[in-house]
Amino acid sequence: MVKKLKAMADKKKHSAGAGLFDSALASSVRESAKEIWLAGMGAFAKAQAEGKQVFEALVKEGASLQKKTQGVAEEKFGEVQSKMTSMADDVTAKAGKQWDKLESIFEERTAKAMKKLGVPSSKDVQALMDRIDALSAKVESRAKSAAKTASAKVGAARKSTTAKKAAAKRAPRKSAA
Repeated sequence: MVKKLKAMADKKKHSAGAGLFDSALASSVRESAKEIWLAGMGAFAKAQAEGKQVFEALVKEGASLQKKTQGVAEEKFGEVQSKMTSMADDVTAKAGKQWDKLESIFEERTAKAMKKLGVPSSKDVQALMDRIDALSAKVESRAKSAAKTASAKVGAARKSTTAKKAAAKRAPRKSAA
């Protein structure tokens, strides 16, 4: 179009009349506007025909990109979750150790205070219970042996009483004459 306008301008220099230039210029501008209009219409028609295909291709590309992005995000989320779980386990382990230390310190101090007050410890009470059980067993054993001895004495006494009665029955009675 620019070439046509230059050619027309050259014609103007060579032409004799101004009226001729005006009609040629107007005709050239009209022709150029018509071509521009037709080119726009052609581009619009082509965009309409190919637009659906381009749109579908863009949708497919977008879906593929979304899947990739979602996959990467899930992978990163898994890594972060794993790291957080590991950190939480470490903190829990450290807290547990500290709690155990605190508990043992508390138990030691409580035991010292109770010892100062004269309160027997659980070990002392268990030792006393063991001693009581041993003494009970000895008393029971002596009671059984005493019962056997008494039973033997009673048995012997009965035998002697029975023997005396039997001897008395056998001996003749003296009569008072």
